[in-house]
Amino acid sequence: MKPLRIRPRRLRRHPALRELVAETSLSPGHLVAPLFVKEGLKSPHAIRSMPGQFQHSLKSLLKEAAELVALGVPGVLLFGIPARKDERGSGAADPKGVVPQAIRMLKAKYPKLAIMADVCLCEYTSHGHCGIFHKGEVLNDPTVAALSEAARVYADAGADVVAPSDMMDGRVRAIRSALDAAAHEDCSILSYAVKYASSFYGPFRDAAENKPVSGDRRGYQMDPANWREAMKEARLDLAEGADFILVKPAMPCLDILVRLKEKLDCPIGAYQVSGEYSAICAAAANGWIDERRAALESLTAIRRAGADFSITYWAKPAARWMSA
Repeated sequence: MKPLRIRPRRLRRHPALRELVAETSLSPGHLVAPLFVKEGLKSPHAIRSMPGQFQHSLKSLLKEAAELVALGVPGVLLFGIPARKDERGSGAADPKGVVPQAIRMLKAKYPKLAIMADVCLCEYTSHGHCGIFHKGEVLNDPTVAALSEAARVYADAGADVVAPSDMMDGRVRAIRSALDAAAHEDCSILSYAVKYASSFYGPFRDAAENKPVSGDRRGYQMDPANWREAMKEARLDLAEGADFILVKPAMPCLDILVRLKEKLDCPIGAYQVSGEYSAICAAAANGWIDERRAALESLTAIRRAGADFSITYWAKPAARWMSA
């Protein structure tokens, strides 16, 4: 008898066979669209370093949400850009601010859309740091108090999820306590539990207008060299009341996703950040790669590594590609 020939290619030769044995699925239901809404805008403003992305007016935000809902994208993550900033980022907790306005409008128009609100001070501070800044340092506990108030305001407006992205210690516990005290026990917390001080955030600075005027964020965001710290941060946030957690950035942290998925019993998301998006867009614009294939491949890899969902600037085009 001849030796048995093992040929894995047999299951790759036909598109239907490849689909039948695919180990990882990707659908519009696995995507969340990050959206920027800027106070005072009358029409959407293109973000120079993020092709195809915009700072939205309240009116254009509704139009964008309508397209996402029609494509089956289940959620959006809101970032606000105020007309005025101050040292303490007080606009983050303004009940009449642009994010609470956006939340109320979206909930009234699209009640089935999951509305997530980023909770941070960086868009609202005049210095661009994620908290209250004093003598070259971000003060942890005063920042946590400010974040808790902002989270409560977003929940008051109707947010389904608040997403603290600041990386202050103890902020999840404080936010959970503030939400519960305000009768928002049903509002979920998506914690940016594992947020690295990454070079891939560059284009986001244009989108959110939050570049620090001095220093950087390495004093509170995580060192990309560490993985045990990621496990510690995730476990702390879950113990403090986070309902699910987020890893950021996505593609440089696939190993972190794998380890967290193996160790933790909770939903895990990954944020495919601005630099990941813009790098592929730039390469595609030069004809070096195919944007559609590269985007879908990267989103599939994020899912394969363990992410239950991805926050991605490709949410709308990817949903359209998958539905074609």
